[in-house]
Amino acid sequence: MNKAAIFLLVAIIACTGCNKEKQGEKFTGIENISFENYPKVDGSTSASVLNVTVACKMLGVPYQWVAPGISSEWLLQPVYEKIPEQYSSFFWQRLKSSKTHDAFINLVDGKADIILRSSTASPDEKAYANAVGVSVMETPIASDAFVFLVNKNNPVKSLTADQVRKIYTGKITNWSEVGGKDADIKVFTRPRNSGSEEVFRALVMAGLEPADFPESGIGGMLGVFQEIRGNENAVCYTFNNYKNLQARVPDSEIPKIAINGAFPGEGTIKDGSYPFITKLYVAIRSNLDHNSMAYKLYEWLQSANAKSTLAECGFIPE
Repeated sequence: MNKAAIFLLVAIIACTGCNKEKQGEKFTGIENISFENYPKVDGSTSASVLNVTVACKMLGVPYQWVAPGISSEWLLQPVYEKIPEQYSSFFWQRLKSSKTHDAFINLVDGKADIILRSSTASPDEKAYANAVGVSVMETPIASDAFVFLVNKNNPVKSLTADQVRKIYTGKITNWSEVGGKDADIKVFTRPRNSGSEEVFRALVMAGLEPADFPESGIGGMLGVFQEIRGNENAVCYTFNNYKNLQARVPDSEIPKIAINGAFPGEGTIKDGSYPFITKLYVAIRSNLDHNSMAYKLYEWLQSANAKSTLAECGFIPE
């Protein structure tokens, strides 16, 4: 393939999703929403694509995928040259991706009007909100799969939910116990109050306390893929949508495994056969003015008008 063809291919990939609705669909936004009155929206890493996409569509700004630099993930960004000069700082000031925990704190503290994330409030977050007298409303708007990843050289392609729990409580410690090689399982986790860790504990562990795995915590979501790639005996978890859109690591490099015989994908999420299905939530303070543009955006994200945008961003709309 010559250089011209390669350049064309890269350009096509980079612009995939740029303000293109599915054939026959028309985007319906919020009447009178503008750069001036757009709410302050924060959220988790896995919800950042939706945050940017919604704002761009509402404001008529084209957007594009930008390939990663060193140790970075794919980013969805507005085409900055198409933003009116007087609003050049809009996307830095009104849209944030402070990660799951910090976004919640920003909502409670009034630094954000709305947050988007893949978990409900953790015990620590509920305690913080209660301590300052703030009530938060959390509403599910879409579904995603919570997936487990192994190294490509690991012969284990499927686990039961019970086996996953036994691995993470330390009752299963060797891959040979679940049909794999005779090798100690290297169990990785995420920090407390991160979205994936809180979902893991609530959704997967079903009330069981994970064992302590020294030096196993992975700070950033992209670090999960780096650790799995570098360790043949590793296992960890992430959100399916993040793996597909932001990490963009194919299963040939870092495979997802089936749980209870169901492989995570759109079909098994929709029919419920995949057992670990998580929700994407939109959250606001309970006392948010119902006449505000922030509340109108909160309502819009739950409406039929949002479904095609949620699907474009890799989620399964409610």
